[in-house]
Amino acid sequence: MATTFVQFRLEETVKIKAAEICEKLGIDLPTYFRMCATRLVQDSGIPFSMKIEQKTPNKGLAAMKAASMIAEQNGIANMSLEEINKEINAARGIE
Repeated sequence: MATTFVQFRLEETVKIKAAEICEKLGIDLPTYFRMCATRLVQDSGIPFSMKIEQKTPNKGLAAMKAASMIAEQNGIANMSLEEINKEINAARGIE
């Protein structure tokens, strides 16, 4: 399939912000523009929305990540279930 070069002007600040959003989505700006044009033609309109959701942080997930980091720092991140249960029993005074 033959390709063609498309060029247009865009405010620099808009381009920078758009490129940053695309990077967060795992694509680059030219890929985004190709996606838009392809879908525009396929659907004869603008059929999709790609947004970065501004969610509040998940406290449970943050706690799990912190626990994983602490385990890694203390060299216990790769303990087997048997080793973990042995540690728990020892802490409870059960041998």
